[in-house]
Formats: sequence, structure tokens, C-alpha cells
Amino acid sequence: MTIIIRLDRMLADRKMQLSELAEKVDVSIVNLSNLKTGKVRAVRFSTLNAICKALGCQPGDILEYVEDEE
Repeated sequence: MTIIIRLDRMLADRKMQLSELAEKVDVSIVNLSNLKTGKVRAVRFSTLNAICKALGCQPGDILEYVEDEE
């Protein structure tokens, strides 16, 4: 099971910088950068909610499930 983070795509679609999103959701740029690059193991629902609200999107626009090839 692989979860892919598509935050970079959503930021590009909205023409928004990571620093602007960090300010809107009150999360550090470092934490958002780690999320964007997939270096996190968990995301709080409150953070996901704030990101979706700021970007005007659904959680499925940011998170994508890809089944592992065996």
C-alpha cells in the first residue's frame, strides 16, 4: 500500500506558495514541506481540514492511494 501526497500539484493549480499556505493554516513551512515531499508518517485531520479549506479542495485531491505491485 502506498499513499502519494499531491500537495505540490494542488499548490501549483492554485498558484500558491508553500509559505502562503503555511500562514493560512498556521502550520510551519518545515512541516508542510515534509508533508509535500512525503516524509511524514501521519497527518492530523485538523491539519488536513485546514489545508483543504485553504486550497478549496477535497482530501482525495491531496492524498492518493496506489496499490503496490507484487
